[in-house]
Parts: sequence; structure tokens; C-alpha cells
Amino acid sequence: MEEQQVEAGEEEVTWSRETIPKVLKIVSTRLPQRDLITLLLVSPWLNATLISCPSIWLLLDFREMNNAGTRLVDALSLARYRHVKHINLEFAQDIEDKHLELVKSKCRDSLQDLEVLNLNGCQRISDKGIEAITSACPSLKEFSIYWNVRVTDIGIAHLVKNCKHVVDLNVSGCKNLSDKSLQLIAQNYPELQLLNLTRCVKLTDSGLQQILHGCPSLHSLNLYALSSFTDEAYKKISLLSHLKFLDLCGAQNLSDEGVACIARCKGLLSLNLTWCVRVTDVGVIVVAQGCTSLEFLSLFGIVGVTNKCLEALSLTCSNSLTTLDVNGCIGIKKRSRDELLQMFPKLRCFKVHS
Repeated sequence: MEEQQVEAGEEEVTWSRETIPKVLKIVSTRLPQRDLITLLLVSPWLNATLISCPSIWLLLDFREMNNAGTRLVDALSLARYRHVKHINLEFAQDIEDKHLELVKSKCRDSLQDLEVLNLNGCQRISDKGIEAITSACPSLKEFSIYWNVRVTDIGIAHLVKNCKHVVDLNVSGCKNLSDKSLQLIAQNYPELQLLNLTRCVKLTDSGLQQILHGCPSLHSLNLYALSSFTDEAYKKISLLSHLKFLDLCGAQNLSDEGVACIARCKGLLSLNLTWCVRVTDVGVIVVAQGCTSLEFLSLFGIVGVTNKCLEALSLTCSNSLTTLDVNGCIGIKKRSRDELLQMFPKLRCFKVHS
């Protein structure tokens, strides 16, 4: 009886010291940050067990939270976040330049391993805040600051000076950036892979051309709602030999001449030509002949295309296209679901825009 009690006690110790920590390590990686923080308060033993798992403290997620600036400073002051790799402040409330300056002065050591920083929708952040936070993040690889009209070329200058390893950059909606920013990006980020310039309305052909020459590793380029670019801007786009994704929605000055240059990007998988109203069958047929691996194509709203372009696409892309939007293309008569499936049997999506 006594031996059984001893064995039971040993099993309980093994269970608590080995089995439970292993289970917690597996489960905790799948828990939201708020749940992890709650678990820390359950007991000293559970607290110590969780703190001893560094892999679960690599993310700080304050998305849409109130008082996010103070929360960020407080969290980065804790030892468990000394090696944080990802900070998400997307649409966080009350985050200002002063908080990023505090992070720089008090928590610089905690940001040395930071690779991903999301400041999307943080509209109180200016060039001053960008300077502060980037100066503390030498390992940064992904930076996103969507929908910020306070950031200018000066902020981008701080970014490229302080963060040399960025491969994913999203400045969508940063309407005060000019060609100077594109020059800085092109000169400093030859390994850049993803670039989102959506609605950066001050950009011109000259700026985009610098990107095409300086960022040959790009495989995703988002130029959504940039109507100012002309065919001249795309003449050298084939320099992007790794390009897979290209969004040109709303490129109203793009004609068949520019599309022919784009068609030289042989590896293109996704092409958005929505509302590219000057494009005709001529341009789409060249795309069909050059981009034979297309999986996604939107021609939404283009009235100058007809059945001819679909016939050309069916000869080269019938086995690859899974998304094709020809809604609003009044020149295409064969655009019912059944008719499109006859030409493109792998189609799964027929409507991208509404």
C-alpha cells in the first residue's frame, strides 16, 4: 500500500514537472495573447512554466486596443519580451510619437530581434515616431504603415537608414510620399520582395522606374488606384524577373502598349487590370501569349475587350486560371458561368469586384 502511494506520488510529480509543461508549451502557442496573460495570473507555478517558454513571447498584439501606447511601453519593459519578433499595432488607439520615443529610450534592447512591425492605421504617428522606432529595430524585415498621411519622405529616409534588411514594405495610403521615397527605397532595398504603393497619389513614372531598376527581387507589386502612371512607367517592368503579383486596378492611362511590356513578366500569376479602361483585346492577347501561368486575372469594367481575348486566354491559360472577373466587360458576350467554365474548367471565382 505504501509502495503504491510512493509510486502515485512520483507519477504526480512527473506529471506536473514534465507532462503538463510539455502540453502547455504546445497549447500556449495557439492561444491569443490576452488568454496567455490571463493564465499567468492563475498560479505562481503556471506563471513560471509559461515564462520559461520563450517561443510564446515573440508576439505583441495590440490590434485595435485602447491605450496601446502605454501598453506597448509596459510590455517591452518585461523580461519575457526581450526577444520579441512581431509587434502588431494595427488600428491601435492612443499610440503617438511620444510612445515610440519612450520605447527607444527605455526598451531598445528588447527590439534588437524585432522583424515585423505593423503600424497600419496609426494616424498619430509622424516622421518623428518613425525615426524613433526604426532606430531601435536593426533586424526589421517587414514594415507596414498603411493609411498614414503624416508620414513623408523624411520618414522613409529614417527607415532606410536604420533598417537595412526590409523585404516587405507597405506604405499604402501614405499620400504625402513622393518619388523621393521611391528613390530611397530603390537605392537601399535591392532585396525587397513585396511593395504596396496603393493610393500614393504623388508618385510619377520617374519614381516607379527607379523601383523597377533598383528592386529586381520584387515578386509582389501593388499599384492599386494610381492613375497617374503612363505606359512609359512600365517599359522596364520585365526587369522584375521574379514578379508573381501585380495590381494595376484603376490605371486609367495604361494602354495596350504598356500591357505588352507587362506581358514580358513570364512568371506572373496574378494580374489585376480592373478599370484599366484603355486596354483592348490587343493587350490582353499579348498577356495570354506571354503569361501562360496566370491563375488570377481581372478585366472588370473594361469595355474594349471582346470574346477574342478570352479565346486567346483559353489557348494558354485554361489549365491555370482559377479566378477570372469579366463583369462589366460589355464587349464579351460569352461571360455566363457555364460559358466561362467551358473555356476555363478550373475556374472557382468569377467575381472579384462588386
